[in-house]
Amino acid sequence: MTVENTQVQMRKGILEFCILEIIARGEVYASDMLDELTAARMIVVEGTLYPLLTRLKNAGLLDYTWKESTSGPPRKYYTLTEVGQEFLHQLRLTWEEVSDSIRIIRQKPHLNGTATPPHQ
Repeated sequence: MTVENTQVQMRKGILEFCILEIIARGEVYASDMLDELTAARMIVVEGTLYPLLTRLKNAGLLDYTWKESTSGPPRKYYTLTEVGQEFLHQLRLTWEEVSDSIRIIRQKPHLNGTATPPHQ
């Protein structure tokens, strides 16, 4: 077990949440999502993002529209559906609960130095 593996798993666990938060602000192009995630130090590649967007779309959380581009082929812009907005609301509540739990655990004082008895 390495710290890097655990860090990757933690990031994967919140990736959907981050993507939904980005899309919740308005229509967004996948490339712009990648840029924002990278800027936020959430290392994501196209091979991860596009299947996830497809899965979220198939689950009814996202919709998209094609828009003409002045610099190439039409682009697919994503938006949240009503179901996606409610889903994100529930994720936000869960995030607050998890954040509070972690804060409580991390703020608990250290033990007074006594050793834990060996396992019998």
